[in-house]
Amino acid sequence: MRTNQNYSTSFAVDQSPRIVFAAINNVRGWWSEEIEGRTDRAGAEWTYRYKDVHQCKMKIAEFIPGQKVVWLIVDNHFNFTKDKTEWKGTRAIFEISKKGKKTEVRFTHQGLVPQYECFDVCSDAWGSYIKGSLRNLIIKGKGQPNPLEKAVTKARKMSSQDYTTSFTVGQTPKGVFDAINNVRGWWSGEVEGNTDKLGAEFTYCVPDAHRSKQKVTAFVPGKKVAWHVSDAQLGFVKDKGEWKGTDIVFDIAKHGDKTEVRFTHKGLVPAYECYSACSNAWGMLINGNLRKLITTGKPQPSPW
Repeated sequence: MRTNQNYSTSFAVDQSPRIVFAAINNVRGWWSEEIEGRTDRAGAEWTYRYKDVHQCKMKIAEFIPGQKVVWLIVDNHFNFTKDKTEWKGTRAIFEISKKGKKTEVRFTHQGLVPQYECFDVCSDAWGSYIKGSLRNLIIKGKGQPNPLEKAVTKARKMSSQDYTTSFTVGQTPKGVFDAINNVRGWWSGEVEGNTDKLGAEFTYCVPDAHRSKQKVTAFVPGKKVAWHVSDAQLGFVKDKGEWKGTDIVFDIAKHGDKTEVRFTHKGLVPAYECYSACSNAWGMLINGNLRKLITTGKPQPSPW
């Protein structure tokens, strides 16, 4: 990689190098409040985390008062890139210098280059944090350390890791559609409420493990069914609401003399703690229970 493509940006302020240096090291004051560990001395190590989007571990490799700060990224995880560790081994460098009556801050993320999948998202975020939040902390005494929703939204859209599976059967699209909407016949657990009309709301429950509320948001006979998960409580993960706001989608299509069912749980991605258990369960329910209900017409017992 060509090092001259490292992401870099700069700005100048009236404040002294001492004040600028102190502000840079007040990382919680301009980047994120979700930081654990000390950020203000040579050799210190600290971690940054934002939900399912980004986690990293930093070590302060250089710490020269009024002149320079360097963070070595010793570990990193993105949920929106193929190579989850793209930042690992890179360096975030802050150089401070006096330019006449002004103090210049030059930020360089050494190793963050256009060849990286994360480059656009990360450079947009750094630009806002460095020239916006850090600069405001220096000149106004107050930064904006909360996560940047625009960058976060862009990162989430980059992730195409929603759980999906499919199968084909000899039955008609109508038969498939009717079976999907007979939720009690294939989704093992307690179901309360109507499941077979647009706008209907129903709850699903497995005591001590799972409770969720779904609203039927798409209901196109023989073609499509979609549920929006308006609330969720998972008993086996730290973030109990991981399903909340996700969408469960069934697409039905005719292929020759077969009917294909494609199931997608939009928002259920590998970064979620529940992903392994939930994707395994969906695999058994969709490819096992639902498929058998369609082909035999008989409600299916719990697969576990």
